[in-house]
Amino acid sequence: MIFALAENIRSLYNVGALFRTAEGAGVTELYLTGISGCPPHKEIRKVALGAEENVPWQYHKDSLAIVHQLQQKGVRIVALETVPQSVQYDEVDWQFPLCLVVGNEYHGISAELMQEADLIVSIPMRGRKVSLNVAVAFGIAVYELARAAQQPR
Repeated sequence: MIFALAENIRSLYNVGALFRTAEGAGVTELYLTGISGCPPHKEIRKVALGAEENVPWQYHKDSLAIVHQLQQKGVRIVALETVPQSVQYDEVDWQFPLCLVVGNEYHGISAELMQEADLIVSIPMRGRKVSLNVAVAFGIAVYELARAAQQPR
């Protein structure tokens, strides 16, 4: 099972892209937290193209509360963030169930949520920029997770 948590995503277009990608990758449930916008919004629908109706989702103001609930159910928390201790996403032996966490477009994932992560992964950057758009990064990572989840163990 793959869950996803979007913490403080400010752009409704990015939220729409998360829904569309989550639907395509087979995400079990999407959690929107903090300032992240929620359906119905025309900006979300414009990008999601109806995927927001197909992906189970919940809104929680407090991201830590939902993370703690997931942890109690045995779900590993995986933060997608570029920090010194992160591991490249394509070098991980994935263990499921897990929740992929993505953060704010400018500030990333909160320090409090990062402390709860069982694993921090990053996508290698070969240009001058240090990160990708949150929806693009989510797409790369969640499709790697979907691929890994289909592999026999």
